[in-house]
Amino acid sequence: MTSTTMEQPFLLTKRRIWIIFSALIAGMLLASLDQTIVSTAMPTIVGQLGGVEHQVWIVTSYLLATTIVMPIYGKFGDVLGRRHLFLIAIGLFTVASAGAAFAGDFWSFVAFRAMQGLGAGGLMILSQAIIADIVPASERGKYLGPLGGIFGLSAVAGPLLGGYFVDHLTWQWAFYINIPIGIAAFIIALVALQLPSKKATKPIDILGVLLLSVATTCLIFFTDFGGDAAHGWDAPETWMWGAGLVVAAGLFVFVESRAADPIIPLSFFRNPVFVNATAIGLMIGLAMFAAIGFIPTFLQMASGTSAAVSGLLMLPMMVGLMGTSIASGLIITRTGRYKVFPIAGTLTTGLAIVLMAGMTAETAIWLICVFLFIFGAGLGLIMQVVVLVVQNAVPAADIGSATSTNNYFREVGAALGTAVFGTLFTTRLSENLMTVFADAGANPEQAAEATATIDPQILDQLPEAVRDGVVSAYADALAPVFWYVLPFIGVAFLLSLFLKQVPLSDVAGLVARGEAVGGEEAERLEAAQRAGATAAEGIERSADTDPSATGPVRTR
Repeated sequence: MTSTTMEQPFLLTKRRIWIIFSALIAGMLLASLDQTIVSTAMPTIVGQLGGVEHQVWIVTSYLLATTIVMPIYGKFGDVLGRRHLFLIAIGLFTVASAGAAFAGDFWSFVAFRAMQGLGAGGLMILSQAIIADIVPASERGKYLGPLGGIFGLSAVAGPLLGGYFVDHLTWQWAFYINIPIGIAAFIIALVALQLPSKKATKPIDILGVLLLSVATTCLIFFTDFGGDAAHGWDAPETWMWGAGLVVAAGLFVFVESRAADPIIPLSFFRNPVFVNATAIGLMIGLAMFAAIGFIPTFLQMASGTSAAVSGLLMLPMMVGLMGTSIASGLIITRTGRYKVFPIAGTLTTGLAIVLMAGMTAETAIWLICVFLFIFGAGLGLIMQVVVLVVQNAVPAADIGSATSTNNYFREVGAALGTAVFGTLFTTRLSENLMTVFADAGANPEQAAEATATIDPQILDQLPEAVRDGVVSAYADALAPVFWYVLPFIGVAFLLSLFLKQVPLSDVAGLVARGEAVGGEEAERLEAAQRAGATAAEGIERSADTDPSATGPVRTR
């Protein structure tokens, strides 16, 4: 390669943008499909692996791992480039899927779910950061729309596939399917995802990474232990985790204030737009994953539907989410204004939470579908918008770190929501089921065994009176938990009222950092390169047909 070739600029043409975008879609499909497949298969998985009373760990372990690695992927992408990290994330996720499929016991399954989270965190963060690298904020809405469409498509297909696998094959197929999809996504990204590479110019903040991981882990365990009947908020071990959180968080802030290149720059928290949008994401994370993680279980066990039907019943939520996500992105691109969408989204989501809090085993299926559509429509107005706001509020050099920090706090909210509300649900459920089986004549040991292994297939085989008791136990355990979610939606609404409207940038991240040439200049340079290549090819063909033309060259 000549020096002239090496010095050619990276051209961010429309053609290259869409080629890169195809690789991002493949990676996002892999991550989002997995989350939704597992939701409908969860009751069967925990029943067959004997972990009903610990089922919250399937979701918590995945979210905890995802949350821990998000800032790492974000910062390392800013420093080292994002292409190789994206390939690593796909590979890690695919290998972990194979491990989960062959897991022989509940806790090894939980471990592989955590490993999947390590890959999924990279796929989510790097996709959003790469879009900010190649598309200006003023045009990003129309690209976020197709991504929302992929999420919606996978969120519809996932529950249906998960239900089909459970009803007609085995739950392991919910993970087998990730293997060919992961391989395909890796090949597409390897070929299509061409981005500039970098080298670190400052020391990597390893100590910050470790302290942030410790603080996040302590936070999740603190909430889990506090909400667990086996420990409780007055248990010494619960407050040991709380103390660990305080110490690790304090040390993290101290280290970041002195790091040459911090994993989460503290300057972000002096930016009011960043703080406001990130706080909205945190509140929405609390509500969103608390609902999505356990609604399919409610539909299967409380409403008496099969896994396949419960997946189909999630369709209205995804239609609502996909529709408002795409519509809001297009409107923002056209008008350049975003503030109204979080306001409308939090109001809509709050209405859905109130409606779902009143669900019982007798609630009509069509009415639950209406509630879910409203819930999805509210989320679609918020989720992609707050990411866009954060990316637009920071310098181009910090796009990856800002994106990952925003997502980190949303995932902290998700992990907290799943841990706290999931623990409330499973604790109340275990108590309700123990009572049902004890009333049916089981001794304490038999009742505990039945509670730990109940799944939809076993439920169908129980006497009608016991089955009705189990259905009521699920309904009474989950629906009231939504009332605890509502105050957080209220806080998100108040925050959205004070979200500042900032003009959207019209320069892509790579161009702003001087790493690429974009717009009309990129198109012109690419045309010139093609013309030069065509001319060189013509000269070469002429030389091949007329040996005398190359004579002087050969004598040099």
